Amino acid sequence: MDIRYGTTVEAFVRYVTDLGLDHVEFKREYLAGHPDTPGPRAVRELCERYDVSVTYHAPFRDWNTGSYDEVVRQDSVERVKRTLDDAADAGAEAVVVHGGSVPERYPEWVHEQAWESAKRSLAECAEYAQLVGVPLCLENQPFDETTRRYTTTPDDLAALLESVDVIPEYLGVTLDVGHAKVTGEDWRDFVDRFGDRIRVCHLHDNDGTADQHDPLSAPEPLIDAIPADCFVFEMKSVADVAACTDGDAPLPETGVPGDD
Repeated sequence: MDIRYGTTVEAFVRYVTDLGLDHVEFKREYLAGHPDTPGPRAVRELCERYDVSVTYHAPFRDWNTGSYDEVVRQDSVERVKRTLDDAADAGAEAVVVHGGSVPERYPEWVHEQAWESAKRSLAECAEYAQLVGVPLCLENQPFDETTRRYTTTPDDLAALLESVDVIPEYLGVTLDVGHAKVTGEDWRDFVDRFGDRIRVCHLHDNDGTADQHDPLSAPEPLIDAIPADCFVFEMKSVADVAACTDGDAPLPETGVPGDD
């Protein structure tokens, strides 16, 4: 669920189930943007009522677990921990997290410091995930010419995962097939490398030039081949969710109280 959808959580969950789907992923900071957003226990009750499973996506706007600024790094870790708390209360299957980044234009000593920050942050978050009993799932990120990201390739993702000494049950992988495509990586290489460690899969498409998050018209072969527990159509609009399925449902009402 994305704030761009402009609809309530319940209306979106109803729409998803009308399409024949049974899972919802909530982007943490996007949930915060709607005035009618329920708390995590209300999310649990809602998902139980509609018989859907749920995952949370940790914040990824205005934060960076790989920041060379220690204050920003600590705040980012705290936000992931709070997301894990909410996920536990909501009965979520997992929390998706990004691995941090640093601008390419910065000097090498900043890159080195940011890499150490990313490893330290992931370790702290993974330990907390084990404490609350909700798996943290590190997502492969798309390549960007201006930003160094730490999880764009299978090798990079493995290096960050292997830097953390925690029970693998609580530190898994989110495979984003669209991110793999725009990076020039075959999603099958991630499956071969991480196998059953993949707990969440983000499904969307692009033309290979940018991370466009277009509808994926034929997701079934990927769903059959990827050993994830939860699959998410990560779309830019509510209508695009339906475009990924064979289902049909009326679009939920949009807008928030006070809109003209």
